Amino acid sequence: MKAGNGMKVFISHSHVNQVLAKKLTKALLQAGLEVWDAEREILPGDNWAKKIGEGLEESEAMIVLLTPDAVRSQAVRREIDYALGKKSFDKRLIPVLVGSPEKFSADSIPWILRRLNMINLPEHGQEEGIRQITQALKEVA
Repeated sequence: MKAGNGMKVFISHSHVNQVLAKKLTKALLQAGLEVWDAEREILPGDNWAKKIGEGLEESEAMIVLLTPDAVRSQAVRREIDYALGKKSFDKRLIPVLVGSPEKFSADSIPWILRRLNMINLPEHGQEEGIRQITQALKEVA
């Protein structure tokens, strides 16, 4: 999805968190950023893994929506690994802890993400957190 000439953002999330990813996508588009959207990019019959890889390659930043489902997802872990190894994602990998931190065991969140400045996004009243995410991306665009 394109909006303006902004940086392209990949949102890594569990399929369970699709509603939140859509809400975040809308806010990023309104802020003039581009968002790689699996629902639009991956068509029936497409090679899912290949399309995800292309989306990662095309993107310049990543938001990781950390939820209990996402931290258990091997696909999300692979996407994080990719972003950590790609120079253009330097300072552009934004971990977002969704919900209460008490929902996560200490070792469930990848250690490297615990070392990055994390944005906390409550389950309710998410507008401020979404504004922080958008602002962080605009600062590094």
